Amino acid sequence: MLSRLAERLNGARHSRFVGRTEERALFGSALASLATTELPFHVLYVFGPGGVGKTALLVEFAHMAEQARVPAMYVDGRNVEPSPECFVDALQGAMNLAPAASPLQALASRPGPNVILIDTYETLMPLDGWLRTVFLPELPQTVLVVLASSNPPSLGWRTDPGWQAFIRFVPLRNLAPEESQVYMTGHGIPADQQSAILGFTHGHPLALSLIVDTFAQRRNVRFQPEAAPDVIQTLLERLVQKVPGPAHRAALEVCALVRVVTEGLLANMLATPDAHELFDWLRGLSFIETSHEGLFPHDLVREALAADLRWRNPDWHAELHRRARTYYARHVQQTSGHAQQRVIFDYVFLHRDNAMVRPFFEWQASGHALTDIMRDGDLPALEAMVTAHEGKDSARLAALWFRRQPGCALVFRDGQGQPSGFIAKVALHEAAPDDIDADPAAQAAWRYLQGHAPLRSGEGATLFRFWMARSTYQAVSPIQSLIFVNAVQHYLTTPGLAYTFFPCADPEFWASMFAYADLARIPEADFEVGGRRYGVYGHDWRVVPPMAWLALLAEREVALGPQDGVPSPRGSEPLLVLSRPEFEEAVRRALRDFSHPDMLHTNPLLRSRMVAERVGADAGDAERVAALRSLVEETVQSLQPLPREVKCYRALHHTYLYPAPTQELAAELLGVPFSTFRRHLTAGIARVVEILWQEEIGIGKASKK
Repeated sequence: MLSRLAERLNGARHSRFVGRTEERALFGSALASLATTELPFHVLYVFGPGGVGKTALLVEFAHMAEQARVPAMYVDGRNVEPSPECFVDALQGAMNLAPAASPLQALASRPGPNVILIDTYETLMPLDGWLRTVFLPELPQTVLVVLASSNPPSLGWRTDPGWQAFIRFVPLRNLAPEESQVYMTGHGIPADQQSAILGFTHGHPLALSLIVDTFAQRRNVRFQPEAAPDVIQTLLERLVQKVPGPAHRAALEVCALVRVVTEGLLANMLATPDAHELFDWLRGLSFIETSHEGLFPHDLVREALAADLRWRNPDWHAELHRRARTYYARHVQQTSGHAQQRVIFDYVFLHRDNAMVRPFFEWQASGHALTDIMRDGDLPALEAMVTAHEGKDSARLAALWFRRQPGCALVFRDGQGQPSGFIAKVALHEAAPDDIDADPAAQAAWRYLQGHAPLRSGEGATLFRFWMARSTYQAVSPIQSLIFVNAVQHYLTTPGLAYTFFPCADPEFWASMFAYADLARIPEADFEVGGRRYGVYGHDWRVVPPMAWLALLAEREVALGPQDGVPSPRGSEPLLVLSRPEFEEAVRRALRDFSHPDMLHTNPLLRSRMVAERVGADAGDAERVAALRSLVEETVQSLQPLPREVKCYRALHHTYLYPAPTQELAAELLGVPFSTFRRHLTAGIARVVEILWQEEIGIGKASKK
């Protein structure tokens, strides 16, 4: 009965096994060699982070050996004391030998091949040298050994000239997306939930199995990482085990939040003068990987820790987010070039969990292309790129801007130095009128600026006229992610930047992402080239300056869970940039309501720049109303000393500031015909509108200086 149950268990495990085609093929070829020729290798070293499926793979290897009629002995290092004697005892038990029998002699006496599977090899690291130099070399040539470890092979395995010829290293990673989908489908996971699960697990086998178990218990469950603390807790218990203390847990949480951890960043975020011991501890964990930039965790560990932290202690999550944001904001101002670009990417990475941002960035691959200036030799490749994706008419316009503004393009190069994408940043304020008229995009953007957000002296506007990847155009890709990071760098570092325009071939696709990033859809700036229409987004950096913009994004990230949409901003309302007609109507309303302050509370001018500059962006409505009344009164009073405008002043004074009961009585008071009075009043209103408009866009201040 026991034997039959074991067979059924092994059969069930085999039927549930998915993927690992290359690993199985490698092991299968070794099994075939055992029966015919010499082994191509004698040790197969499989390694990967906890929960990635090493044990399941060894069980599958055992099944394959059984099918090939090759005896397979399984030893779990967790059940073995790391001493030669205990290891030999464990192998004896796996081979069903008597206590006094020697495993080496027993293997040598067996006529056929054998397989030894050693799981959780990291727990036997004190025996690593002995196994490598003493025990394993004594095995018969017909024995294949598989070692499965959470740690990469030690230096001894990698540098021993003898073993280099007889060992194969197999780094085990997550299941591929298609393999994960096969696994989920086979276990009845609804197809409409598989994408979200895959996004959370990244194909990690343990996570997938735990989520499958969750669905098996609650069929109607809707998977959300933050709503599944039981799954996450199990993952953390398995992956992280027990940490030495609260500081170590906090270090792990920092590691989960930021893109890469350096010792300086860790010390800053944990408010400790010395993080050396914590950094070294992180570096020694099996699921922490090292790059030239710093440390970062295995994807699943990051996801599990971040989701657990959000659910368990949202206040601490928000505080860590704030500390990281402060650290990056300081370093953005202290760096330049590629170093600054990396800091900005780290800043953007803080938003990766948001549902509005995550689908539009390829976080892991975005730093692999080289950002460079455009060179003369790049022109044919860039023009060919535009032709392929937008047509010859657009390519002709790209060539125009490359000639007129040679420094406008940033090029992203592949490993061979060839352009794999680019972004062209046209400075509209520096463009000649003929060049603007030649390009429908520039023409529409410039017309919008003049009508809605005129530039003040010393200000500039940028049109991101062309942006694309060579093979994927404007779709989500590593190059697209780099383009967005470079755009952010432009926002933060361009002096006098007042407005930016971002045209898109598919504006609806980017709607949620750009709304989160506070880029407004501007249909008035849309344009058509070569029969194709492009939608445009924009941002007025005078209304929400770069640092305030970063704070706004941070507020949105902390306020949102991964499944939430774009929130309404908290705190002070953003300023309004009214068009000239809207501004004029608001001034007329302010004049009419001047004597009734309660009616001014709905006037759009309360959110104007000229009012905010007087009372601050966080002022309440009462302060704003008082400031608006002062502005109106001062502007009207400014006409009094001017001989040519004193008549306008009198008409305004008796109509709005200290109004007569009727305009007819005001005309009588001034001793002029009513028609003349009306003419003076109309001229006075126009003059007040003009003065305040100049004040709003900054020209009035420049002239006063």
